[in-house]
Amino acid sequence: MEETVTAGQLRERGNALFQAGDHAAALAAYTQALSLCQAEPERAVLHRNRAACYLKLEDYAKAEADASKAIEADGRDMKALFRRSQALQKLGRLDQAVSDLQRCVSLEPKNKAFQEALRTLGSSMHEKMKTMSCTDSKVEQMFQILLDPQEKDVDKKQKAAQNLIVLAREEAGAEKIFQSDGVRLLTQLLDTAKADLMLAALRTLVGLCSGHRSRSMAILTELGSSRLSAVLGVEHEQVSLAACNLLHVMFDSLKEGMQKDFRGKEDAVVLDSSKEQKVLIKDLLELLPLEGASAHGRDNALNLLIKVVPRKSPKDINNSMTLWVIDQGLKKILEVGSTVCGAPDSLPVTENSRMSASVLLSKLYDDLKCDAERENFHHLCEDYVRSWFEGQELAGKLRAIQTVSCLLQGPSEAGNRVLELEGIMDSILSLCASVREAHQLVAVEALIHAADKAKRASFITANGVSLLKEIYKHSERDSIRIRALVGLCKLGSAGGTDFSMKQFAEGSTMKLAKQCRKWLCNEAIDAGTRRWAVEGLAYLTFDADVKEEFVEDKAAMQAMFQLTKSEDRSVLYAVASTLVNCTNSYDHEEPDPQMLELAKYAKQHIPEQHPKDKPDFVKRRVRKLLTAGVVSALACVVKSENPALTNSCRELISRVFLALVAEAEDRGCVVAQGGGKALIPLSLEGTEVGQTKAAQALAKITITSNPEMAFPGERIYEVVRPLVSLLHLQRSGLENFEGLMALTNLAGISERLRQKIVKERAVPMIEGYMFEEHELIRLAATECMCNMAMSKEVQELFLDEGSDRLKLMVLYSGEEDEKLRRAASGTLAMLTALHPPICKRIPRVTVHWLEILQALLLSPSAELQHRGAVVVMNMMAAAREVAEQLIASEMLEILSVLAKDEDKPRVAQAAQESLARAVAYGLIEPNPRQQ
Repeated sequence: MEETVTAGQLRERGNALFQAGDHAAALAAYTQALSLCQAEPERAVLHRNRAACYLKLEDYAKAEADASKAIEADGRDMKALFRRSQALQKLGRLDQAVSDLQRCVSLEPKNKAFQEALRTLGSSMHEKMKTMSCTDSKVEQMFQILLDPQEKDVDKKQKAAQNLIVLAREEAGAEKIFQSDGVRLLTQLLDTAKADLMLAALRTLVGLCSGHRSRSMAILTELGSSRLSAVLGVEHEQVSLAACNLLHVMFDSLKEGMQKDFRGKEDAVVLDSSKEQKVLIKDLLELLPLEGASAHGRDNALNLLIKVVPRKSPKDINNSMTLWVIDQGLKKILEVGSTVCGAPDSLPVTENSRMSASVLLSKLYDDLKCDAERENFHHLCEDYVRSWFEGQELAGKLRAIQTVSCLLQGPSEAGNRVLELEGIMDSILSLCASVREAHQLVAVEALIHAADKAKRASFITANGVSLLKEIYKHSERDSIRIRALVGLCKLGSAGGTDFSMKQFAEGSTMKLAKQCRKWLCNEAIDAGTRRWAVEGLAYLTFDADVKEEFVEDKAAMQAMFQLTKSEDRSVLYAVASTLVNCTNSYDHEEPDPQMLELAKYAKQHIPEQHPKDKPDFVKRRVRKLLTAGVVSALACVVKSENPALTNSCRELISRVFLALVAEAEDRGCVVAQGGGKALIPLSLEGTEVGQTKAAQALAKITITSNPEMAFPGERIYEVVRPLVSLLHLQRSGLENFEGLMALTNLAGISERLRQKIVKERAVPMIEGYMFEEHELIRLAATECMCNMAMSKEVQELFLDEGSDRLKLMVLYSGEEDEKLRRAASGTLAMLTALHPPICKRIPRVTVHWLEILQALLLSPSAELQHRGAVVVMNMMAAAREVAEQLIASEMLEILSVLAKDEDKPRVAQAAQESLARAVAYGLIEPNPRQQ
């Protein structure tokens, strides 16, 4: 039967966890205690303790609320008053913070901490008041300059606009603009329809809305959602992008809640913002089929929907927004996906519009939770395709086929369903022979997308090769031939990397690849068509002969990297796939030899690796890609905000980066070309596999490079979280090991980095790996803990009652593995020097402590001797009773011998200091012959 835990025990547990630095666990313990506790005085203490936890966790609104509850119970509770003042200060309510601090000082006038805090806060208030009074006139002046039609000085207007934007980025300035009728004046700037003034207004509004829900709500009410979506749809690309950025910031502020808001009256106004979010989303959906909207405005609307609609995590059970968008806007999204460029009355679109529509459809479909929801999605798609296909002229049938293509690139299950609708496949095949290029393009692209997605369309796999060969051989148009070639590549690469399963005759793959490279390098062909050449290579590079020829063709590599920077961003996945193939960075397991023998016996097919896919060939290919500038190209791709950079695309890029840093000598080149910077966002967003691969690449760089050079400035702190993610149990042993090694390097650099590692809750994980069976992982964890022990917070953990941390370090100092002994004894030397109370604890953790220390001093290794001598010296200095225990053993004889060893001056020095301490305690007589 489970023992009942009392509120008092939970409070004590919370106190211990708080002291150990586990503030989240302490908060949970105090919260549980509150649920069991009825007595008001005890509840007040628990609220006060929770306020301390919230302060540490940087949730200042909750810290203020809990401290207030403690103060309601006891108005003289100085700890609660002080904690509330700290929270109020962080929330920007300085006048109230001062009031609480003044109360603390009146209750305890001699408390220097209170006095100092009040002085600091007073000067902050003075600065704020000064800033605010200056700001008043500045804001008015800037709006006057911007809105004055007589003002002709362009430089003066630009400076006023820039000052307004900068001012809005600071909380005080943003609030001043807002209070000074700023929103109405900014609306006037938007209504001028002058690009420079509209940009200034939009960028200032971004500052006002960032992280502030109540201001965002007020601005949205005054401006109106429809006005913002109209600005999004303007022809001026920069203005449209600025409007997109503002809407994104508004969504974040409405969704995430109040980060910088004041509690109290404003909080009561803003209870639920889901209605406003739906209004914004509805306007974005309405913009998609609007003929008057610009092409890039339409793209921006799609990109925004991709970011704000689907759930961030499957753990969030609420997908109601996705279901609402599917009901309200699926057909509007399909309007963009079905657009046939150049057709009469077609919507203005860019090269990326259909890809963005596919990505959005895919994200919406992936966010569905059950068969009924998916079935509804399928029915809506089928109804839309039928509406264009059945009883329509050729233009309608083309729209239907284009929709099929869009769905096959997005949620392929939905694409397969509409592909099987009666008459669709027949129309695709008949239009492949059309004399009109635009019609043939639509049909051939649909056939290509169907070639590797349609699981049940056996006709394509059976007859696709001959059909596409006919088009490839006889078409006079490069745009058609290149697409037909991609279809052939897809069908011809069915065997993947299996050398023994080739669809084409010997040499055919090489000929196709050569033609792809030729088209890729032909700048006379438009980027949208050349993209298909990369699509072809993405399939053909499963063949190692093709990989070898491709990396020898510098012009083709440069042309491919250049395409990643073009307007048509749908090429990214194909580029990443080609690079994954060239670097062999896909997952491949070594088959079990016994299973191979069984397969041979049963006459089953056994996959064969191409001889040119062996490690030496891969290494040479990686070097050639590095020389060609692959890192710079990928870094540019990661940096750009782009819907084509899907999670699966990010994963492929992470795989490539991991392959590029496999050899230690290549890592400097990767860092120099911007690879270190690019890996950080890849390690924080995307698929779990992709994040892990990127984190492992970061670890490899951190292990062999100077981290401060590889990740300059603040970037070094961003590397900690990805490295800590490698310490989870579901990661492989190699990933654990490399994560620990990298963290060891970082922990040795500065206290701030050690604090960041502690904050990421890595210390318990590092400790866990100190018990690992694998000796290298155990060693890496111990070395990491050695560096972490320089932090005061970590030192305190070694004194925790009931913990085996210190015992483990002492025992590891007596292990046979010399490297492990060195790491553990080094940790002990540091702990005993920096935190003397640990010296008194060592004799209590294990009965073997003395023999372990003696073994260190008698070791043939000078390094181990020195570490042992330092531990003994620190223990002798810490307390007389510990010194007595040491001197009463054979330690005195050992120290006497070591003190005379001239060959090891550092060991001799430590031994002499230990003996001198024993003399000072009166434990031994001074040696008259000793100098």
